Amino acid sequence: MFPEAPADDQASPGGRRPGSCAILLDVAERMSLSDAVAALIHDGDCVAMEGFTHLIPHAAGHEVIRQGRRGLTFARLTPDVIADQLIGMGCVRKLIFSWAGNPGVGSLHRFRDAVEQGWPAPLEIEEHSHAGLTARFVAGAAGLPFGVLRGYAGTGLAEATANVRWVECPFTGERLAAVPALRPDVTVIHAQQADRSGNVLLWGITGVQKEAVLAARRSLVTVEEVVDALAPRPGGVVLPSWVLTAVACVPGGAHPSYAAGYSTRDNAFYQAWDGISRDRDHFRRWMDDHVIAAVSA
Repeated sequence: MFPEAPADDQASPGGRRPGSCAILLDVAERMSLSDAVAALIHDGDCVAMEGFTHLIPHAAGHEVIRQGRRGLTFARLTPDVIADQLIGMGCVRKLIFSWAGNPGVGSLHRFRDAVEQGWPAPLEIEEHSHAGLTARFVAGAAGLPFGVLRGYAGTGLAEATANVRWVECPFTGERLAAVPALRPDVTVIHAQQADRSGNVLLWGITGVQKEAVLAARRSLVTVEEVVDALAPRPGGVVLPSWVLTAVACVPGGAHPSYAAGYSTRDNAFYQAWDGISRDRDHFRRWMDDHVIAAVSA
């Protein structure tokens, strides 16, 4: 049994109902991936794509590339291969992040090329600690103007990042770091299951997917399968339909990462990506052959 959507007089701060979108219903709509990206993600949007270690929404990112989105602000705690691909294909103008790399392998070569050489376009970066960027999502989800944490002290991040300020606790006088709420235009995640009413269940290692969805104006969830009923899972996270905008059934949508209970991590791909992405021409040919030419779900 899932909670009913809030009445209009219970709308979240800013006057919007969670997950609402003027062009879609106030509960999640089943859509194809291509239709969902076309409807929800626009040039210039702030787009969060979350998923930690597994459930990384690669298929959705590829559809963004195929549809040629430009000028995006891309937010992700741990930008890895999908961020490298989006940056290398010219989709991203700014990256908000707290760690970047090819996990267990090394650097992101397209990310580095954009920062160091401005190819294929200059990339603005805003770097945080994991706790700091998480606090931004949490504040956005709670409808608060900023998040507060004990962090950044003793590091150079506060000086290098304009969105870190210092405040004094009115109760104890303690000096604390403050970061502004992050409210993406769109959050995209991958999950294991949705039911036929659009409620979503994810389990296994979870990051800030819940907070990123609740903070966003619109949201898209790709799932491994649609089931008649969601069975409780230890540590599982349920996102009720009324906080979501759209759900797309995309089996294997996390590859080369994995979906616990459905697939395993493609470690060989992450190793191969290091060579694929080092050279600009090789990268573009690979993307043309394996992403641009691919048929969307």
